[in-house]
Amino acid sequence: MKAEVVSDTKRTAARKSQKEATRQKVLAAARELFDTHGYQGATVRDIARHAGVAVGSVFTTFASKGEILSEVMQSRLDGLYGELDRVMPHMRGSTADRLRTMFAIHFNFEAQHVRLFLSHIAAAYDWTLPPSAKPYGRTPRLQEIIHECLAKGVEEGDVLQDADLQEIVDLLMAAYGWTYRLVVTQGYDAKALTAVMDRQIGLIADGFRPR
Repeated sequence: MKAEVVSDTKRTAARKSQKEATRQKVLAAARELFDTHGYQGATVRDIARHAGVAVGSVFTTFASKGEILSEVMQSRLDGLYGELDRVMPHMRGSTADRLRTMFAIHFNFEAQHVRLFLSHIAAAYDWTLPPSAKPYGRTPRLQEIIHECLAKGVEEGDVLQDADLQEIVDLLMAAYGWTYRLVVTQGYDAKALTAVMDRQIGLIADGFRPR
């Protein structure tokens, strides 16, 4: 009996190991395909083929293509948000200046794999996504970081006391996401995108500064 239990334990461990290996293969393949073919251009069948696994194996691990993209982006963004958590409390200047610095860091980070981030934005408009998927706009940590910056501005007196902070967060998120259209239409790089966002932050800041 004891030998059978040990054998079952080994088989269970082997299945878990194999499932995790499949998971990592799928994520690696998806990361590459989203970065080269975009969200619409990369199908689950393509991802499975590129990963060298069966399509069924993909769906036993992930609920949808959107969920795969969410996991790919989460693994990338965790490091970025950790760095922002470290540096944001030490930034000086006005709220608008701190926001400009924060978004400049974002642009430079995403420029490394800009098509992957465009896929992240595109997934936000996929109405078939399950709740488990986290495309752009459903990423709470980014919104929290912006909100914290604005709340600090309220404390320091350069953001209106009665300002609707979530509305400002929404405006900044919308401006940031929309600015990426210039990558596609004009071939803008991180520096050019940052310059556009700097101006947009200035316009938004004109609305939340105390008179």
